[in-house]
Amino acid sequence: MSGDRIRVPPTKSTLIQLKHQVGFLEDGYALLERKRDLLTRLVYERIREYRRLRAEAHASLKTAYRNLSLAQMRMGSRALQQAGLGAARALELRILPRRNLGVEFPAVKAERRPLQPVGLMGTDGSFDAARDHLADTAVRLARLGEAETALTRLLAEQRKAQKRVNALKYNIIPRYRRTIRFIQSSLEEEERNTLFQIKVLREEGRV
Repeated sequence: MSGDRIRVPPTKSTLIQLKHQVGFLEDGYALLERKRDLLTRLVYERIREYRRLRAEAHASLKTAYRNLSLAQMRMGSRALQQAGLGAARALELRILPRRNLGVEFPAVKAERRPLQPVGLMGTDGSFDAARDHLADTAVRLARLGEAETALTRLLAEQRKAQKRVNALKYNIIPRYRRTIRFIQSSLEEEERNTLFQIKVLREEGRV
């Protein structure tokens, strides 16, 4: 394609073919426009969810670090580090594939496990409180990570769909329509010339 039209021979078979193609492109445009609208709606929903999860994670982090600082003051850095080494895993994490409107992103399943006693003398109650809040924070951060990844990929797909919609609406389909009008005009002109020639021949008595 170049210029304002598609460079094809102005024949009837070309006209039929272009009409078929432009119908296919218009159907594709309608589907893409619908997909873009659905993606846009989903992006706005995800933005609200992401902001909520981010605020919750921020608040949870503040609480967790406050409890961790308290445990450090009461137990000391060395004892706190040793107690941390003896702590069992407090989180169960699974990452599964998920797809929405053709966009794939990881679904993060994070679940708390019951806190197990460390079995170390000299730990303070603030240590268990810090563990508890840190585990809650880890769950929230996992959900936030899922939301952020999904939002990033949905945004990219929405922008891609928007570009395709614009290309079809403002460039590709109009060029097909201009080419169709040009071929129709050329064929009509050719038909008029043929009729004129036949008329002239009849007047001359040759037909």
